[in-house]
Amino acid sequence: MMEKRSADRSLFEAHPRSFEGNRYVYPVLSRRAGGISIGVNLSPDKRCNFDCIYCQVDRAQSCPRSPIDLARLAEELDEMVELVTSGRIYQGAKFSETPRQLRRLNDFALSGDGEPTICDRFEDAVAVCVEARRRRALDDVKLVLITNASTLHTERIRRALATLDASGGEVWAKLDAGTEDYYRRVCRTSVPFQRILDNLGEAASVRPIVIQSLFMRISQQPTPPAELDAYCLRLDEITAGGGCIKLVQIHTVARMPAEARVSALADKEVDAVAEQVRRQTGLPVAAFYG
Repeated sequence: MMEKRSADRSLFEAHPRSFEGNRYVYPVLSRRAGGISIGVNLSPDKRCNFDCIYCQVDRAQSCPRSPIDLARLAEELDEMVELVTSGRIYQGAKFSETPRQLRRLNDFALSGDGEPTICDRFEDAVAVCVEARRRRALDDVKLVLITNASTLHTERIRRALATLDASGGEVWAKLDAGTEDYYRRVCRTSVPFQRILDNLGEAASVRPIVIQSLFMRISQQPTPPAELDAYCLRLDEITAGGGCIKLVQIHTVARMPAEARVSALADKEVDAVAEQVRRQTGLPVAAFYG
């Protein structure tokens, strides 16, 4: 059973954000999506306002900054949709072993090598994705924003989220801590923890959101029990304030982080965290393993 499980996982391990010369668009066989996710990398320069200790991106090797080429983004997106929906993607070596039940296009995911919402042309990039979906009549394909929630209070991002909402989009927002101290330790950012909490609450009051959380071992030590209790309280505060959390995703490290002191929780530890969150908050929870 474990050998089969490991073999199944190997299909999902590689998430390279480059594909056949593309700059912005890449395909991923996603466990979360249960199919193919078309990633839209709005941070090819690795720019981010967080420096999470578990991230696989080495930010010591940044790339030159350049504005997003919207015409190229639209072209790459159109070509990728054709590659996936035609089935030609499964003829190549990278995706040839994809199980038949996963050979489906699930979503466009705005994410990448950094925080997508700090991209200067984020609002325009959302419009490009919306148009690609409309033009291909992909009504069952979701638009997903994967974000650290740091900029959701700004007017330009609120406008972009409204566009996303109107096209059946989803916000998948990160929350990796319950306390300021642990947040600083894990996320290493100048963005105040309270801003993240406020932004999550506001976003969840407008539309149902998905919370994405990653727990790990740091220098061989798992997340402290008191921190998990505080994390559950933060989720309770969001829902008590009128916010709707449609799902909490509990992850651990699945790809090699840039820092060696970070490692994955065992499956049973992930299950224990998921069960605690489920029990203490009453929210639906999904677990994803290392």
